[in-house]
Amino acid sequence: MGVDRRKFLKIAGLGAVGLACKPATDLFAKVVLSEHSPLAGKRLAMVIDLRKCRQQDDCTACIDACHQVHNVPTEFDTAKHEVKWIWKDQFDYAFPEQDNPFVHKRFERTPVLMLCNHCDDPPCVKVCPTQATWKRPEDGIVMMDWHRCIGCRYCIAACPYGSRSFNWGDPREGLEEINPDFPTRMRGVVEKCTFCEERVVKGLLPVCVEACPVNAITFGDLDDPRSKVRRLVRRYFTLRRKPELGTHPQIYYIV
Repeated sequence: MGVDRRKFLKIAGLGAVGLACKPATDLFAKVVLSEHSPLAGKRLAMVIDLRKCRQQDDCTACIDACHQVHNVPTEFDTAKHEVKWIWKDQFDYAFPEQDNPFVHKRFERTPVLMLCNHCDDPPCVKVCPTQATWKRPEDGIVMMDWHRCIGCRYCIAACPYGSRSFNWGDPREGLEEINPDFPTRMRGVVEKCTFCEERVVKGLLPVCVEACPVNAITFGDLDDPRSKVRRLVRRYFTLRRKPELGTHPQIYYIV
């Protein structure tokens, strides 16, 4: 990765110390409130309609909105140090198990929106030595506790979807402006999409859902037969990324 062991441990240590020095109320106010979410007792999931995404394949409205609201840096020393919560990649990379030399050209050109899959059986949770990442029992969201994260990156190695990023530098240096309503992270910690749990607690939709100009993203309770996400997965054929791994990802794609 271009960073030797001694330097990595120094970065990880700085991240742990820096976060420990921040007031707990500043870091965890949203997380504590989330226990009282109006969506408690649900299984939150997301359906992404790639047919609609193809209408504006160069659109980045959802990505831009997510990164702005959550103070995700946009400038990096190298591409390997990129931090992302939501991004686009090619169809064959997103769904390697769908390998087919005769696949229709429209799929080859389809940019697939990707983020944390909020798995029912998340491998990242199993390997974290400090319980800095965990799955919420009330709604299935896979969370990150930046105060507990020691930067070991076990979760990055365990995640089969590439959904986690490590802050090799101070992420605040890559921000043009900071959203004061969401905590910034420190150098030496991991971060990822949290399904906008700070908005869910208020009964709001994730910001990517609201920002999409073609309504390609649907969010809701998969356990509710009357919910829109449930109706969509029942009506249309959907794909999930790498389902053969048994992680049971909760991002569904209409192709």
